[in-house]
Amino acid sequence: MSLRRVAVVLGLLETFGPISMDLYMPALPRLAADLDTSESLAQATMSACMLGLALGQLVVGPLSDRFGRRRPLLFGVGLFALLSLACALTPSIELLLAARFFQGLCGSAGIVIALAVARDLTDGVELVRLLAMLTTVGALAPIVAPVIGGQLAPIMGWRGIFGVLAGIGVALFLLALTSLPESLPPGARYAQGGARQFGAVLQDRMFRRFLVVGACGGVAFFTYLASISFVLQDSYSLSPQVFSLCFAGNAVMAVVGAQVNRVVVRRVGPARMYAVGTTLGAVAALALLASVLLGLGLVALLVSLALMMLASGGTQSNGSALALADHRDRAGTAAALLGTTSFALGPLVAPLVALSGTSPLSMAVTMAVAYGAAAALVWLAVLPRLRRSQVEAERVEVVPPGPL
Repeated sequence: MSLRRVAVVLGLLETFGPISMDLYMPALPRLAADLDTSESLAQATMSACMLGLALGQLVVGPLSDRFGRRRPLLFGVGLFALLSLACALTPSIELLLAARFFQGLCGSAGIVIALAVARDLTDGVELVRLLAMLTTVGALAPIVAPVIGGQLAPIMGWRGIFGVLAGIGVALFLLALTSLPESLPPGARYAQGGARQFGAVLQDRMFRRFLVVGACGGVAFFTYLASISFVLQDSYSLSPQVFSLCFAGNAVMAVVGAQVNRVVVRRVGPARMYAVGTTLGAVAALALLASVLLGLGLVALLVSLALMMLASGGTQSNGSALALADHRDRAGTAAALLGTTSFALGPLVAPLVALSGTSPLSMAVTMAVAYGAAAALVWLAVLPRLRRSQVEAERVEVVPPGPL
């Protein structure tokens, strides 16, 4: 398969996270009313799925290093389709929370294995470019899903939307079965248990720093996902259809950011693009907070959010490539740790922020703190270490060989 075709397949597999959230996001207020529950618990259905997506990666990643990529992927995708049907039929918020958790647990296979396969096939700048292509393909889901969800929500409700998710799961299972060959040969697989593999990866201090930055970015992004439907529909009185168009427009900005990064990274390098992206995200988050505090209105809020999505699209592939650079032999395990830190903390923070009601201010404060922390860590902890590593590598290259 050509890398372009691989990118399309892997990008579609990475959509498990976005489609699990974005397709039914316009129906969240109706879900809360139908199940006679609070906004916070309705948002918690997204948190439950996101936690499943996070924890499932810790299981699937090491399994893919041990048994290859295809078998864990097909098993997870098939169960995702079945659990989507369970979500559609659930009679209570408690059962829906449980079904959403296990749905995310199985859907995590597509996310972590897509990243591991990309690392199997490429490295360095070319890995960044491949991941940028994945981001572009995967960003079609946040563009299309809210628009479709906004149109479907008045017609079939949130239960029907989960039925659509089941159909998407079946389609992705067939795609993986027929179009994705095994990328990890038997001789490159590990017989060790997951705990030893995690320990080997976490010994890398630089990798741990990327994990912390990813966790901060995950808090900001999930706060956006969990809050934006309530903020735009309740605080700014947008209809589900108009909200879905605004959300899709922000996803387009992520695509633009990914494509700009793909073109520029060969000249600038992943580290500089990583720093630029995190800095732009922090500046945009502060602009969002200022627009809310000063009452600048809907347009200023949407512009700030669009800039944040532009930065996110241009940052993610660089951070992943830099973190995986020294872990090709344990790509599944390393990808699992990256995914878990990005997915796990946000679902815990967002419902807490919404306990007293979701508002533009609560969303803006959380995102500004999270993005600001991410940018500070990149400049103070990541870039200095990358520069030292580069200097040390250059010194090794110029040292003349000793006598034989």
